[in-house]
Amino acid sequence: MSSSDRGLPQGLLSGDALPLYTQIAGRLLDDIAEKGARPGDRLPSERALATRYGVSRVTLRSALNELAEREVIESSPARGWFLAEGYERVAPPTPPSSGSAVAQSVQGFADYAEQQGLRLRDAVLETRVRPATVQESELLRVGPGAALFEMRRLRYLDDIVVVLEHNRLPLALCPQLADTDFTKDTLFATLRRADPPQLPKVADYSVEARHPTEEERRLLEIADATPVLVATQLAFNQNGQPLELTAAAFRGDRYHFRASITG
Repeated sequence: MSSSDRGLPQGLLSGDALPLYTQIAGRLLDDIAEKGARPGDRLPSERALATRYGVSRVTLRSALNELAEREVIESSPARGWFLAEGYERVAPPTPPSSGSAVAQSVQGFADYAEQQGLRLRDAVLETRVRPATVQESELLRVGPGAALFEMRRLRYLDDIVVVLEHNRLPLALCPQLADTDFTKDTLFATLRRADPPQLPKVADYSVEARHPTEEERRLLEIADATPVLVATQLAFNQNGQPLELTAAAFRGDRYHFRASITG
């Protein structure tokens, strides 16, 4: 364990690595943007891409399918993969000004509480600014050692503890994170006030069930065999740039995951 990881709950650390194919999808998207590619441009062959990123064809195909689901790329039988018209929506050429109105499609925990008429309370366990680890730099697409804002907190609904949350964000996207009192303000509201606003638009999300660690048992007030559901989320802003890496350990008896799946 690196020095920057000391004191963090082991359960969250073990759950915050996104699948390899998702990481490869992010690297491919970065390379596409760096080359100034445009809709209709053809991607290198699957064999060439698998060799470039050092992964199997199976992993590479999963990464391509993930980008296809986001409408970034599309396949043509016997011709390969091409950038789709949707690519411009993932990576628009210019960010909106602070006065622009952009719809937000990733819902925060505070937004959910407000919609449900529940009273939200946060107990902040730790906030700090520290250098990004190599793994974090790859996921958030920042340089190794770049300044990250990190926060650990317990979140309550109507004074009932629901989740232990671990957030990491590139400080450069919203410097005011370091000076915000998150017992009185919310993370998403702070991001919306940034200049330019940082609006979570899409996220990669995974959930796994496991036994809680001793620290999770204590903090989440688990006294029986209740499992935790660990949700890992990598949220992207309106420019397709990684904005927030979060690992959240929910009490299994106080969390319900629901999603719409389209074909």
